[in-house]
Amino acid sequence: MRAALQQEIGQDKLEVVDDMEAVGFGPGRVRIRIRATGLCHSDLSAMSGVLPQPAPFVPGHEGAGDIVEVGEGVENLKVGDRVLVCWLPACGACAACRRGQSHLCLAGFVNAGTPNFRRTGGADVFGFAGTGTFAEEVVVAAPCAVPIPDDVPYEIAALIGCGVTTGIGAALNTARVEPGSSVAVIGCGGVGISAIQGARAAGAAEIVGIDPVEGRRDAALRFGATDAVAPEDLAEVKARLTGGEGFDYVFEVVGRAATARTAYETTRRGGTLCVVGAGAMDDFLQVNMFELFFDEKRILPSLYGGGDVRRSYDRVIRLWRAGRIDLEGLITHRVRLEEINEAIHQMRTGEALRTCITV
Repeated sequence: MRAALQQEIGQDKLEVVDDMEAVGFGPGRVRIRIRATGLCHSDLSAMSGVLPQPAPFVPGHEGAGDIVEVGEGVENLKVGDRVLVCWLPACGACAACRRGQSHLCLAGFVNAGTPNFRRTGGADVFGFAGTGTFAEEVVVAAPCAVPIPDDVPYEIAALIGCGVTTGIGAALNTARVEPGSSVAVIGCGGVGISAIQGARAAGAAEIVGIDPVEGRRDAALRFGATDAVAPEDLAEVKARLTGGEGFDYVFEVVGRAATARTAYETTRRGGTLCVVGAGAMDDFLQVNMFELFFDEKRILPSLYGGGDVRRSYDRVIRLWRAGRIDLEGLITHRVRLEEINEAIHQMRTGEALRTCITV
């Protein structure tokens, strides 16, 4: 089958190959024919080495498709089911799951170090985040395959599988934005736009998008921001909207210590800084002990939307059906697998919020 291959970390372009095979099928696992997958910035971070990932590997973790084979012992899934790929499934039995924090379950990482694919000739290939949706087929554990309603297009389901759930969940689950509050979102890519939509759904009064790319600022306004500014204009909008005090909630959706520090300084005393961006292990946020005590700002990391992902999927679908959030508009670029490198270029230059890839 065809797949997009990253031969080594730091490689600028992916190679589309035709000699890939999805491996690992057996009891408790399913084979999915991928119909659509999203290009997320986390994929680029894995390609560049910001996020740890063994190579060679097939990128992609936002995917949707059809079940084509079901392993022994799998219940509640059958051939022909339409599903999205959940890259971080919950086991339901570990301490985190029992506490109701299933998004912190580590079971999904167990297979991240096991090859998901094999090339003709026997070379093993990993899948990003234990999945690898930039391929025509993928074999995953049954909990990774989440059924989707018939009215949800594959392209929409793929985005719900990570970016949309991450951004909206950060606003609703982690930060718990209150009606009438003020919100700033630093980084207005697909996840940042989803955080904006989550804040709007929660009833925030002022929502400011901050991004250096004009097209993303325009998108922030289309998706519910009341203001959108470049980073150099942040001080002015902070003064104008909050009297210089700072915003009630600030979302950092870039994944860098420098922008997290800016977000901290943009948060009012007693407010909430929500860190959504996935950054590097050697990039450290510095906060001195006095300001940490004196300002009483809450610093809340948000992994995968900070809540039960299946419940979050259902909520996103209901909000979408009710017209409270716009998911179709997030897909600003559609390409085929063969055109993936152009999509990567557009993502890196900020020209696309989310690229949907037809596999």
